[in-house]
Amino acid sequence: MGRRKPSLTPEEARALHHEVLVIDSQQPPITSGALFTPRMQQLVSEYARLGRTRAEIQPLLEAMIVRELRDSAEARESYLNLWRRAGVTVACGTFSGPGPISQAFEQAVRRIANAHAIVDLLTDHLVLVREAADIERAHREGKHGIVIDFQDTLAFGDDLDRIELFHNLGLRMVQLTYNLQNLVGDGCTERYQGGLTTFGLEVVRRLNDLRILVDISHCSEQVGWDALAVSTAPVVVSHSAAKALSGHPRAKSDELARAVAERGGYFGVVVVPGFLSAHPHVTLEDFVRHVEHMVDVCGIDHVGIGTDKIGPPSSRTGSLIEYPPEMPATLPGSFDWTGFRPEEHRLTPDYRIEGYETFADWPNLTVALAQAGFTEEELRKLLGLNFLRVFREVVG
Repeated sequence: MGRRKPSLTPEEARALHHEVLVIDSQQPPITSGALFTPRMQQLVSEYARLGRTRAEIQPLLEAMIVRELRDSAEARESYLNLWRRAGVTVACGTFSGPGPISQAFEQAVRRIANAHAIVDLLTDHLVLVREAADIERAHREGKHGIVIDFQDTLAFGDDLDRIELFHNLGLRMVQLTYNLQNLVGDGCTERYQGGLTTFGLEVVRRLNDLRILVDISHCSEQVGWDALAVSTAPVVVSHSAAKALSGHPRAKSDELARAVAERGGYFGVVVVPGFLSAHPHVTLEDFVRHVEHMVDVCGIDHVGIGTDKIGPPSSRTGSLIEYPPEMPATLPGSFDWTGFRPEEHRLTPDYRIEGYETFADWPNLTVALAQAGFTEEELRKLLGLNFLRVFREVVG
């Protein structure tokens, strides 16, 4: 789409942002990395001094967030203030992702339990989203909603009945693979990128039966095409970018994105700088270009925002939790299950996006889109209504 005149002043855009329904369709650490208190900082420092890894301390920090929110009024205010400054109504948080297969089920159960505990502690402010009506209620009552999603299917293992188990715990969106191969299919950074396995076809069918959104964000292109072929419900890309603009393996081709839209789906644009541009210095104009491109490809009714980012680049985790540079991610010689190669995939600290350092900067995205000429009606769709539409159609 061509450049248009700004539709609103920055002040008007910010006011609109805090009025309308805003959904971040991928905000991974919304309950596991959106708080970093002095006591948590002290624990990180102590573990670093002992030579322990980030992987070892992560479960302790996740549990500590619950305790801090329970015991500290200051921690509760800090967490809720982040939500308020972001102006986000609903965030889709990740409760299972890449990692050792042997730990995936336990990790997912633990993280979902923590999320339930946080919602229960802050019941006057938070809602666990199980259906579209919960999203609308959160917006109407001035609360914030959390959608439980998986960014991998490792937690299912080889047991299809676990899909229903997790659905009963609140799971409403599932990414079929992360970057590497799993039992379902191949990811976007795997050496050879095939499509869905026979088991994967059945996983998609089970997800459809349970009315869980099928997400193909990190999947290989062929897994995306296969998911579209077998799914009886619209498929989503909760967080990605336009491969035509950035050339990144995590981005999607125009052809696949268009097919997602033609089948009633949704495409969320990230603010991860390396995914948006090959140049280290990225601005919100780069983000806007991806949104404009996807609107051209998919149509205004099928595009939204899935930031995939809550913290500063220095955290190296995407969360607000920061680790000392000398603290290793895992033990030496351990396999990196993320499938990302930092230099190749532009995930080094050199890549930064000006205008979006933390989740609190979310309103800047609305301002940038308004400055690019998106009208108020279009902004309402991009900010939340488009995701709500597909969520209502698939989940109910």
